[in-house]
Amino acid sequence: MSDFIFRIAPNIVLGSYTISRLGQQAMEWGTRFMVIIDPVLNEMKIQEKVLQSLNDRKIENFVFNELTTGTNTKTVQRALSLAKEGHVHGIIAVGGSKALNIGRIVAAYYNEVHDFYNFVDGANPTTSPIPCICVPTTFRTPFLFTNEVPVTDSRNNQLKIMKVQNNLCKLTLFDPNLMLTLTDNQKALMSLELMNMAVEAYLSQKANFFSDMFVEKGLELLSYAMDGSPSLEITTPEEILLAQAGVMVSLASVSSSLGVSSMLSMTINSRYRLNKSLVSVILFPYAVEDAAKFKNARLEKLAHIMRVIPDDITGPEATQAFIDNIRQRIAKSNLPARLKDIQLSIEQLALAVEDVTQIDIVNKLPRSMSTDDLFDFIKLAY
Repeated sequence: MSDFIFRIAPNIVLGSYTISRLGQQAMEWGTRFMVIIDPVLNEMKIQEKVLQSLNDRKIENFVFNELTTGTNTKTVQRALSLAKEGHVHGIIAVGGSKALNIGRIVAAYYNEVHDFYNFVDGANPTTSPIPCICVPTTFRTPFLFTNEVPVTDSRNNQLKIMKVQNNLCKLTLFDPNLMLTLTDNQKALMSLELMNMAVEAYLSQKANFFSDMFVEKGLELLSYAMDGSPSLEITTPEEILLAQAGVMVSLASVSSSLGVSSMLSMTINSRYRLNKSLVSVILFPYAVEDAAKFKNARLEKLAHIMRVIPDDITGPEATQAFIDNIRQRIAKSNLPARLKDIQLSIEQLALAVEDVTQIDIVNKLPRSMSTDDLFDFIKLAY
């Protein structure tokens, strides 16, 4: 096997009410912060809690919440300009993927003097970042522990993966109470997306003993959250189980790799502003069907870990039962089963497939896939 190398930058704090100690943690890295936060969190009083923790410690701050257009380069440039004008010591990003991605990019390129689009087009940062603190309010954070950040190029609506420094994120604070604001539909969708991420990391050609360990434990915890505990001895609340599973699967993703469903969902999101989680869930069972042809034993193991099949079912029958279970979960959540159900044309999807081939992920997929292979996969899900 190839050498195993694993590096993780941030301290991870996971626990209820840890948001109340955010100000205390932030003081280690400065006294003036830009808070990048999803505007919907203001309605849920989460923004108030974040700012109160900072204000109580006399930490200067100002809020950037212009996130309605997603993680595109225009929004990032606007946030970066305001951060520089504010002479901030660091960035605090609170919310889902949009807020976390923008926060990490702003922190990474704060000290750069070259044109921002040089970096969008592939140049690596040459200066040190300013400290970044991430506070996820969802339990799936696929890029959070990596040195890559997905962003939509506003010039052409293509997905770009920007490089950031390894020591960028100083702290990641998971407070399960922040996830109580998620609706049942949101939790169901994100849980399925998290399942997809876990399976991708487990089947990737880059998978290793370390990522396997995190996937297996993460899916075990996720199954308790989704289907209930198999034992009365396990009384952990659902939101804590989801947070723990999310951390495990995110760590698995950074030490292994995401797969075709996740990457196609991001290119489709960049092109057409469609919900990334929804697209990845639609593609999920088709990706598992494709992988079952040559990764049957690993899929069978995951099916048993998630308790979706009896212990005595093995082989191809177990894998098919796993695929059927995924489709049943999608149907139970009243989610669309095909890409044509979300008003996409096959011509639009062809562009998204071409975008995936520009990303350095093809060699990490469960099997080698050309542009034609990817298009055939999309047609199955259409």
